[in-house]
Amino acid sequence: MEYLIRTAILLLAAILIVYPLSAQKKAQSFTLSKVLNVPADEVWKAIALDYGAVSRSHPKVIESEYINNSLKGEVGAERICYFNTKKSKYLKERITDFNDQEMVMTNAVFKAGKFPLDEENTRAVYSVEDLGNGKSRIGFDMRFRTKPAFMGFMAKGKFKKLIKDYFIAIEHHIKTGENVNANNFKSIKKNYSS
Repeated sequence: MEYLIRTAILLLAAILIVYPLSAQKKAQSFTLSKVLNVPADEVWKAIALDYGAVSRSHPKVIESEYINNSLKGEVGAERICYFNTKKSKYLKERITDFNDQEMVMTNAVFKAGKFPLDEENTRAVYSVEDLGNGKSRIGFDMRFRTKPAFMGFMAKGKFKKLIKDYFIAIEHHIKTGENVNANNFKSIKKNYSS
């Protein structure tokens, strides 16, 4: 009987040690796309070529700028995106792959101030496809991990909503030249179908 109890305790201890390690390895991912009524080259310019100016077309980014001597969207370019006025919620991101001809880039998070992201395992691939007649398709494929891992499922829904809003904001910014922010996005969103 004592042997069975000891074995059960050891088995339980092993499960408690191994489970959190395996749970932390769990990555979340999702893919979204949207047809926009704006030309592909203008969408590519907004998301990639003007990489440091994402705050002009993102409803949640309050301020953004190039960092570490980056001057334009290209491999190695880095930016910081602030999500609050105190600048305590921010992401530092870097372009790790960039194909101007195919209009595809990979954007990786390398510092996540006050966000529960695993920086080494958070990246997104942006793509733009020319559909002709002034239309384009924007694509977004994200893979990420959170710290702690159990937050990944909750974060996934929020990220998807954020990107759907970003697609609307990009289209509006390109069509009108108006900068999109948290204050005007609610009224802007009413004019676009999602």
